[in-house]
Amino acid sequence: MIEQGEAMGKPLDVESAKPMRVKPRAAEPNLRDQQRVDVDMKVTLNRPGQPPIECDICNLSRSGMMIRCTTAITETLIPGKRAPAPGDWIDVNARFEVPVLAQQSVQLSARCHIAHLRRMARDEFHLGVRFVDFDGRGFDYVDQYVHRLLTDRTV
Repeated sequence: MIEQGEAMGKPLDVESAKPMRVKPRAAEPNLRDQQRVDVDMKVTLNRPGQPPIECDICNLSRSGMMIRCTTAITETLIPGKRAPAPGDWIDVNARFEVPVLAQQSVQLSARCHIAHLRRMARDEFHLGVRFVDFDGRGFDYVDQYVHRLLTDRTV
């Protein structure tokens, strides 16, 4: 029979129990829950006060895009090529086009944060870029374009 204050033969000592530490949540929510579509599009990026740089978008979602760029371009956008720390994002402006109709594209401007950096090859890096704000109806155009590509992919 278990006596009061014992649990499975071990004495219960509440005072000596160590406090449990809870790992803090990241400063940024996980955006990988957004479906991504592979694309091959050009994007012009520039950090405030720097000249624009052209790169390639390799995938796009409603919340951001993955940019493929060279070592030199990465060094220009992220001096030292150090991955941004959570909450210490790198501000960048992006301009790119998405097709709204078969024969018509719309130019989008977005304020973004570079939130991720990964080296893929000797002279290739991928930058994870999160959309912060669009000019005009930019989010709607990205949303419609990604939805259309996802729908076409499942048919």
